Amino acid sequence: MSIQKPSHTFTKIHLKALHTQRLNILFALSFTVFINTVCFAQKDLPEKNTGIPSVEDTTETPQEKETDTTVTILPEEFLETPKEIDSTKNDSIQPKTQLLSSTVTYKATDYMAYKKKESKMYLYNEAEVYYEDMEIKAGSIILDFDKDLVYAYGIKDTLGNYTQKPSFKQGTNEIIPDSIIFNTVTKKGLIYNSQTEQNGGTLITETTKKINDSVYYVRNAKFTTAEDLDDPEYYFLISKGKIVPNSKVITGPTQMHIYDVPTPVWIPFAFFPLTKTRTSGIIFPSFGEDGRRGYFLQNGGYYFAISDYVDLATIGDYFTNGSYGLRLESKYAKRYKFNGNVGFRYENLITSERGFPDYAKNTIYNIRWSHAQDSKANPNSRFSASVNLGSSNYYQQSVNQVNLPNTQNNTLASSVSYSKTFQGEPQANISLTATHSQNTQTGIVNMTLPTFQGSISRIYPFAPKFGAKKGIIQNINFQYNVRAENRINTEEEFFFKSEMFDDAKVGAKHSVPIATNFKVFDYFSVSASANFDEVWTLNPIRKYYDPITESILTEELNTFDAFRTYNFSTSIGTTLYGMFNLDKKNEGKKLQKIRHVVRPSISYNINPAFDNYYDTVEVIDADGTTQSEYTRFENSIFGRPNKNFSSAIGIGVSNNFEAKVRDKDTTNLEPKKITLLNNLNFSTSYNVAGDSLNWSPLRVTGGLQVLNNKMNINFGATLDPYALDANNRKINTFNINNGGSLFRMTSANLTLNYSLSSKSGKSTSESQSAINERLQGGGRADDLFGVSEDFADQQFNRDGIDEDEKEEEESELYNYKIPWNVRFAYAVNYSNAARQDEISSHSLMFSGDIEISPKWSIGGSSSYDFKNKGFGLTQLRFQRDLLSWRMNFSWVPFGTYNRWNFFIGIKSSLLKDLKYEQRRKPDEQL
Repeated sequence: MSIQKPSHTFTKIHLKALHTQRLNILFALSFTVFINTVCFAQKDLPEKNTGIPSVEDTTETPQEKETDTTVTILPEEFLETPKEIDSTKNDSIQPKTQLLSSTVTYKATDYMAYKKKESKMYLYNEAEVYYEDMEIKAGSIILDFDKDLVYAYGIKDTLGNYTQKPSFKQGTNEIIPDSIIFNTVTKKGLIYNSQTEQNGGTLITETTKKINDSVYYVRNAKFTTAEDLDDPEYYFLISKGKIVPNSKVITGPTQMHIYDVPTPVWIPFAFFPLTKTRTSGIIFPSFGEDGRRGYFLQNGGYYFAISDYVDLATIGDYFTNGSYGLRLESKYAKRYKFNGNVGFRYENLITSERGFPDYAKNTIYNIRWSHAQDSKANPNSRFSASVNLGSSNYYQQSVNQVNLPNTQNNTLASSVSYSKTFQGEPQANISLTATHSQNTQTGIVNMTLPTFQGSISRIYPFAPKFGAKKGIIQNINFQYNVRAENRINTEEEFFFKSEMFDDAKVGAKHSVPIATNFKVFDYFSVSASANFDEVWTLNPIRKYYDPITESILTEELNTFDAFRTYNFSTSIGTTLYGMFNLDKKNEGKKLQKIRHVVRPSISYNINPAFDNYYDTVEVIDADGTTQSEYTRFENSIFGRPNKNFSSAIGIGVSNNFEAKVRDKDTTNLEPKKITLLNNLNFSTSYNVAGDSLNWSPLRVTGGLQVLNNKMNINFGATLDPYALDANNRKINTFNINNGGSLFRMTSANLTLNYSLSSKSGKSTSESQSAINERLQGGGRADDLFGVSEDFADQQFNRDGIDEDEKEEEESELYNYKIPWNVRFAYAVNYSNAARQDEISSHSLMFSGDIEISPKWSIGGSSSYDFKNKGFGLTQLRFQRDLLSWRMNFSWVPFGTYNRWNFFIGIKSSLLKDLKYEQRRKPDEQL
């Protein structure tokens, strides 16, 4: 019977038209091949791909090459008993059980036929079969009903190329072999030359034997993470092995090959995890030698995949002289809620050997915690944490190379805060914050445990219900703020001990600011404000004279006390615009116009004297009786009440300069606007109520951007109008009247930041995780202090490369553009308050990277102190991209942290533990 060409691609034909039960059973057996199949491959079959099979003695005729031909088998109709008398009704041979439980659909473009004599079904050219969640595609598919076998393989095109290899897909798993032979009765199969990708790795096998749905045996297989599977730069040759898809690969003797050349890396057995989920496992350490502590194993441990929301890594270091370290790192996250990480690091360091004069032993530790709340979690409350505390010398003395960039930090800082907003009119806000600041040079620790802040949003009692606020009355507003602190100042040796609370100070400050603003003559903006403060303290003092010691003693009362102050201020300001048109005078010149914006302002402040809060203590000595004045609020954390009345006028001028220049692009008719000077500010004040030294120093600040905004320059200076006496003390005489200039420069500073790169220049290939590590430790986001040397934990990637760069990278021997980038940071400070006339600090930090070829890059960072005439931390870096591998070399040639570190390993996270790392700190005596 011939199958007529359907009018559409997929046509369902009910098999009631088939007249024999034998044919029904044969069709049923043919499609059990697609049940429980996981992976396929192909073996060269005799006379395969030689053309369309012969159609002699077939029950169907071949189809013409016009459209696809598709047949769908419906199981319920397929299993229906034919309407004819069965003479073998009492046959002792039981029919085979039918396993089809769903619709099977198949098609072929050129040819589809059933050969009755051979008992085979042929599908040729773009053959496809679909069953439940399975699909198989191949150039040719043959169903052999007598032998219960299924063959799937590709075909040859007109040029003799092998095309349309079998493709099997079930769920998310897909395999593309050369050929497949499958037995529908035993459910076993042979797969030839298959490629299976599992979790970033690819398994290339010559022969695969399918035992069941979850176990496969392979022989002469290659496991690699290379991208070029036709010519992988490396692979592990597995003589024999067992595969559990999406789980693991267990092998016998395995040897590493590099470009088909066997290496001495050989192991009797191996285990490759293929799971797509996080699993617990061993973290392999790196080894090396330290000149003062002996041989070591470092950064080895165990990773615990606790759940989908939290994990834990336990990492340790051990040195042969007895030194050891421990790191506990945990990350946690819940989508749309929060994420963070917490870590504890402890090191017990022993220098030299017991009995030697340089023997030393000390312990250091560091605690870090970072927590961020998703903005979608709760719009009215928020919790965040950034903690970095521990030993002041932790980063400087730690032997773990991950801490190298943070050795230049001078401060450890922490903050944990919770805030909540109460919606309404007015809106109320509260927050609780615990802060920590630790100077790594002095070991002084300042903490607030906690700080409470509350505020009520501005209230406009006279504002209209509708429309804008106008005038001095309608703009009157007030609000309420409160701040309470428990402030602790201690030393590192008392940190986390009861002694740290001995000198704790507690206080609170309530503030009610009242303000308004309005315009005068349409061009002048006027603002006025009054502030009322009430300060509470639990640490008032009392001073008295002790005749025995003949000194004034201070007694802390540890009781509640409070004082109240108020002040008033007002200011007026405007904005002036000036335009200098140079186009007429400089016709044809590049510079056309200069725009000058001036914002002058004058302010007036009154601070009354609150001398009622001051007391006196009588001092009796040989010269008689004298009185010493003091206030019982000297220990208040929010300051003491003002004793002297002040009435000051403040003057400020802000300037901005911009220019319009002719654009280089002649097609652009509009001039280009550039900034000449971002800001140039002058500020000073005059104390009307003062008796002397009424003028405060003139402060000058400014900033500009040059070189296409790649260089930022900021400067500042303090100019004092008063002169100094012979003892370098300020006197009430203007400097110009004392034979000097109009102003005396007492201090100045200049900072410069510059970043320059080629058009295709890229920053260092340091991973984002390493940058985050540096930021959490209080370091810089850039690499001016160096980069982490923990190369084993970084992911070497080059995402975001455009098409032009891809074409450039095709040449591995020559990079004709040579991308590069350079960064500078320059700072200088001048001091002359007491005629010292000196540069207090003067330094330059610089770093850069250059890509000498698409696979080679070098970089470095250093600093130079011009005052002390010496280099700071200097680091040289070399990187090599080895396709599936990467190689890094870091060298600190001199200084306290001199060392070198060599690393080579596989990029893929699947095999990142396959690495070689050698590092050493050079002998300090040498």
